[in-house]
Amino acid sequence: MRVTERVQNLEYAIRDVVGYARELEKKGKDVIYLNIGDPVSFDFDIPEHIKEALIQAVKEGFNGYSPSEGTLELREAICEKEKKIGGINILPENVIISNGVSEGIQMILGALVEKGDQILVPGPAYPPYISYAEFFGGEAVQYRTSEENGWQPDLDDIRSKITDKTRAIVVINPNNPCGALYDKNVVKEIADLAGEFNIPLISDEIYDQLAYDESLSTASVAKDVPVIGLNGFSKVYLMTGWRLGYVYFYSEDDKNLKELREHITKEARIRLSANTPVQKAAVEALRGPQDHIRRMVEKLRKRRDYSHKRLNEIDGISCAKPKGAFYFFPKVDGIGSRWKNDMAFVRNLLEKTGVLFVHGSGFGTAYGSGHFRGVFLPPIETLEKTFDRLDHFMAST
Repeated sequence: MRVTERVQNLEYAIRDVVGYARELEKKGKDVIYLNIGDPVSFDFDIPEHIKEALIQAVKEGFNGYSPSEGTLELREAICEKEKKIGGINILPENVIISNGVSEGIQMILGALVEKGDQILVPGPAYPPYISYAEFFGGEAVQYRTSEENGWQPDLDDIRSKITDKTRAIVVINPNNPCGALYDKNVVKEIADLAGEFNIPLISDEIYDQLAYDESLSTASVAKDVPVIGLNGFSKVYLMTGWRLGYVYFYSEDDKNLKELREHITKEARIRLSANTPVQKAAVEALRGPQDHIRRMVEKLRKRRDYSHKRLNEIDGISCAKPKGAFYFFPKVDGIGSRWKNDMAFVRNLLEKTGVLFVHGSGFGTAYGSGHFRGVFLPPIETLEKTFDRLDHFMAST
């Protein structure tokens, strides 16, 4: 049966590497999975009041289709949250609930990108931005971020890559895969660039409250530049398998994003609705106790500090300090000589030690090559075992 070229070329590095690990496990290999950013795979759990809200929603009959744009109650709760955390005022009609941020990315790029169009994404970048841009016939052009400067965006490089084909500039802050937290002035200058060329910003803010320094909402400094925001409940509220996110539209002049919002709403109608009982639980997540966030950040901070120290003590490994999210993105000496490429490094490491990372080129070859991404979500004991194996591997290979 013939399949389309667009699906033949689809990749998702974070999960594509798992197949190799599964084969080794079948042969009895002990594998440490540090490839996927899923906190509940480790010693984090959804707060009890959110679980109870889901159970109660099911028992009380909130099990049918919800409005395609999401329940009004949840969209109102999101507006409250964005005002409190992001410092921005949005209306419920400017919020669309999605089945996770990934579906939101798909719907946004489905409405913006046609054949030959381009979006600018940070290099390296979360893979769906690259894959979906190509899926719709466009191209994700990566702009440089400076590893030496904590992976801050290079504003001159962004400017040099804006063309008449550019449909949007993507900001991922805090960043996946690097863990960068962008300086306020940098975000303001990106917004100014977008305004100068009359281009909207797409702002991915899924890790907004998982920051080790102060983070900010892109829309709060965007002035009159239209911002399409993306956020969700998988990371901060640990609802990874429940698959719920949202898209918001922010502009001083509502006319700027009205047409885009209406057409993304059409896409939402095609897939009917997001999960109804989970939407009830999400309201409780936003309006209920928030204590777990502080505890989570403090636990992650200790694991971040330990991981950063250990990685930089290993000969042949160097790593910028993550300022947000829960990823490290180290550079490996010897790729191109000791190993053909970063995929070969990741495969060799997995075969020899049982440690699974993601090859950096899976986040874009221009700036991700020569690196790998891992998570510092596990307890210190697991991280210690991981870095001991990595240290021995680098010394003996």
